[in-house]
Amino acid sequence: MNEDRESPSRVRVAVVFGGRNSEHAVSLMGAGSVLQAIDRTKYEVVPIGIAQDGRWVLASGSQTYAIESGRLPVVDDSGTALALPGDSGALVALEPGEIPRSLGQVDVVFPVMHGPFGEDGTIQGLLEMAGVRYVGSGVLASAVGMDKAYMKLVLRAAGLPVGPFVVVRDRDWRLDRGRVLKEIEELGWPVFVKPSRAGSSQGISKAHDPESLEQAIERAREHDPKVLVEAAVVGREIECAVLESPDGAAPEASVPGEVLVRGDHEFFDFEAKYHPGQMELRAPADIPAEVAETLRAMAVRAYEALGCEGLSRVDFFYTPSGELIVNEINTMPGFTSLSVAPQLWAATGLPYADLVDRLIQLALRRPAGLR
Repeated sequence: MNEDRESPSRVRVAVVFGGRNSEHAVSLMGAGSVLQAIDRTKYEVVPIGIAQDGRWVLASGSQTYAIESGRLPVVDDSGTALALPGDSGALVALEPGEIPRSLGQVDVVFPVMHGPFGEDGTIQGLLEMAGVRYVGSGVLASAVGMDKAYMKLVLRAAGLPVGPFVVVRDRDWRLDRGRVLKEIEELGWPVFVKPSRAGSSQGISKAHDPESLEQAIERAREHDPKVLVEAAVVGREIECAVLESPDGAAPEASVPGEVLVRGDHEFFDFEAKYHPGQMELRAPADIPAEVAETLRAMAVRAYEALGCEGLSRVDFFYTPSGELIVNEINTMPGFTSLSVAPQLWAATGLPYADLVDRLIQLALRRPAGLR
C-alpha cells in the first residue's frame, strides 16, 4: 500500500484478469463473477485487464465476461490510456508488458488469473517486488501447483497417494522418443496426456494405443514442451476446496463434491467445465461419512504440503475398492460463481460474495512484500 496518498474510506481492490495464455477467457469469466459479487460499499474496485498481447488496460467493472453465442470473452485492448481513481491525470499509453504505476496505489490485488503468467508465481513475484498485498498463494506454492510433475513429487513426499505417471521432457521427446514411449507403455492403457504447466483441461487427451499416444503428446506440446502422461485411474471424481482460516488456525476444508460429466465427453474437458449443462456437481458427494472426513483431511495436507494461502481446490479419484488418490491441486481454481470451488463453499455454508470478501480480508492481513 502506498502510504503517501490520503487513506480512502473504502479499501481499494484491483481485480486483475486476462493474460497472455490459453486460459485468458477462463480468467475473464471468473473476474466477471468477482466484479458482480464484490461489495462496493466496502471496497473501491479497480478492474484491470491484461490483453492477450500483454497490454494492461483499465476495464469496465460492469461487464459479465461470459461465453456468448459460443464466443469466448477477451480483454479489449483498445483502452490504451489508464486513468485510475486518485491519479493526477491519465497514464501514458502502455506498451505490452508495461505495468501501470497505479497498481502500487491499491491496498490489495485480487488476481483472478490462471495458467502461465498468472497462476504460476510470475504475477505473484511481481506483486512481492512491488510490495503489494494480494489474494491467494505465494510464489513457491503457485509455481509448484502450476507444474503438475513437481506438484506430484511434493504430494508424494508428503505421504499422499498419487497415481503412476511419466514426465516427457522436450529433449527426451526429440532425441530419445523410443525410450519415452516404452516407459509410457508400462503404465498400461489408456493413459491421460496433458501439458505439465497448463490448466482448465487445455491440451489434454486420452490415449488408448501407441498411435493415439504420439498424437496426444504432440497436442499437449502445443501448450507446453513439458508433458505429463498419467495412468488412467478408474474411479469417481471427488473434489474438495480448502480455505485459509481467518484466525490463523488450521485451514478449513469444504464438503466434498462429485463431478459428473454429461453428454459425449469422455472426461472433464474444457467444454464440460465451462459450457452450460455439460457438468453436474453433487455436493455433498454421496460417499460414506468416514471417507468424506479422510478426504477432507487429505485435502488440507495437500494444501499445507505446497504452502498454499487463500483458496485451493484438491481433486481426488475414489476407486471402487475404496482408495483415495490425489489427482492434483489448483492454487487458483476456476472462480465463477458456478465453478466447482465456490459451489463447494456455498454447499458448506459460505456464499460466493462472502467467499470473495474473506479472501480479500485474508490478503489484507498479510505483510506486503516477501512472505
